[in-house]
Amino acid sequence: MSSLTHFDAQGQAHMVDVAGKPATHRVAVATGRIEMQAATLALIESGTAKKGDVLGIARIAGIQAAKKTSDLIPLCHPLALTRVAVAFALADAAGDGVPQVACTATVETVGPTGVEMEALTAVQVALLTIYDMCKAVDRGMRITDVHVVEKHGGKSGSWVVGRPD
Repeated sequence: MSSLTHFDAQGQAHMVDVAGKPATHRVAVATGRIEMQAATLALIESGTAKKGDVLGIARIAGIQAAKKTSDLIPLCHPLALTRVAVAFALADAAGDGVPQVACTATVETVGPTGVEMEALTAVQVALLTIYDMCKAVDRGMRITDVHVVEKHGGKSGSWVVGRPD
């Protein structure tokens, strides 16, 4: 296992210097889900939630969050993102039988560092937005399973969860 890159030789936190790294096309995909009561999922699906179009607003929140990641995570570099896509899948009863909304965020840039943090932030904020918009009817919603499922670009090349390197 390699050392943690956000610490210098003295153990002090620092922003990684990426000036010498080549700009390459970089992509990261992250997913997560929010579990809820069946009635809450029905409200989202029908578009009749009191606060409006839950998924439309959550999509915009996720996109905005990806663009603001460096403002939230102290050692992240501000990046010029070339694409942010946030998609949702509704499931009445997934493999585990729990009504849920799954979120997938795909983030791209051409630059010297990856966009995994931006993809993770997009998913988290999109799911938090769903929680915020639906908490009046379901305070027991649960955000879970947020993780990076693939990344492409840079020195380390491509990585996809579940595939050997």
